Amino acid sequence: MKTVLVTGACGIVGAVVWETLVRKGYHVIGVDLADSLPFENTSVDFRGGLDLTSEEAVQSLADTLKVEGRTLDGLVNIAGGFVWEEMLSGSAGAWHRMFEMNVMTTLNSCRAFAPLLNNPSSVINIGAAAADKAGLGMGAYAASKSAVIKLSEALNEELRGRGARVNVISPTIVDTPTNRAEMSDSDFSDWVSPSQIAELAAYLLSTDSSAINGENVRIRGGV
Repeated sequence: MKTVLVTGACGIVGAVVWETLVRKGYHVIGVDLADSLPFENTSVDFRGGLDLTSEEAVQSLADTLKVEGRTLDGLVNIAGGFVWEEMLSGSAGAWHRMFEMNVMTTLNSCRAFAPLLNNPSSVINIGAAAADKAGLGMGAYAASKSAVIKLSEALNEELRGRGARVNVISPTIVDTPTNRAEMSDSDFSDWVSPSQIAELAAYLLSTDSSAINGENVRIRGGV
């Protein structure tokens, strides 16, 4: 059975990715800052309470997995965050927060878990379509996701000789309860569903996508 580690596993998207991969026959190691799962899962290998912004904490988990004899066929980095804040009236703190939540979580995960990757294997990071063009209030978020995309491109070159591929999934607005509450007048049918992201992640993890590497795969829905 192939093993995939998923960060942000307790989130809306992370939970759907986890459940989709289990259904497709993967052993999933779920990682999250939360201490316990907010959903039922019959195939639980949950490593909770992990601060992905801490390089030391992430490396400690990687060391534990190594002692357990674990290797990874895939790594899906979903952990991250969002802030909407206009640049001139906002604070520099939003930029620091987005860098920590989106860039450093991805970087720490990739650095710690890359040595556990098998040959072949696949790494998937989550970008955002907003990185193509930042709208009002989207500067900090879009900049951080742009950094994730460039991090992924560079890492793909580093891992190329080890049989690991690195790709990015960049959705537009994701259909989550929070987004529906904050944008209640929108047409939700235009948004990207968590299950669509999960199916794309499953494809990029599979050998069917072996020719796709170093790409930013945009998933736009009807937006």
